Amino acid sequence: MNGQERYEEFDEEDAQKDKFLTFSLGNELYGIEIRHVTEIIGIQGITEIPELPEHIRGIINLRGKIVPVMDVRLRFKKPFREYNDRTCIVVVDIQDISVGLIVDSVSEVLSIPAKEIVSPPDAGGGVNRYIQGIGKSGAIVILLLDCDRLLNENDIERLAHT
Repeated sequence: MNGQERYEEFDEEDAQKDKFLTFSLGNELYGIEIRHVTEIIGIQGITEIPELPEHIRGIINLRGKIVPVMDVRLRFKKPFREYNDRTCIVVVDIQDISVGLIVDSVSEVLSIPAKEIVSPPDAGGGVNRYIQGIGKSGAIVILLLDCDRLLNENDIERLAHT
C-alpha cells in the first residue's frame, strides 16, 4: 500500500466518522452508522421462506443477489404495520452478510459527534440490547443501533444458508 492509497482509505473512514443514517419506526427516530449502509431501496416483493423467525420476512432479489430482509418493527416486538410508499429497505452489511432492514421511513444522514452520544439506560434486556447509544442532534433524540446485535447467532446461521 503506497502513501496515496493509505491517505484515501483514511479519508473515506474519516468522512464516515460520526455519521448516522436516521429512520423512523412509529414516533421513534433511530440511527445506524453510515459505514454499515450499502444502499436504500423502496419496498418490493418479498419471497417468504418457511421456518424463519417472524422478524425475518423473507428474501428479495437485488440485481441478482439474494438478500434476506428483516422487519425492524417486528425485531423490536412492535406491532406489524402495513408497508406503504414511505416504507424503505436499508441494505446493510452485518458480519459479512447483506441484510435488508425494513423501516417505516428513512429521514436523513446526521453528524452526531461522540460527545453528543450517551450510553442507553440499563433496563435488563429487551430492545436496549440493540441500542449502542443515544444521540442528540439539537432537540432531537436518536436511538443508535448496534448493527452486530440485530442478528443473533441463530439468525446468522440460518441466513448464511438461504
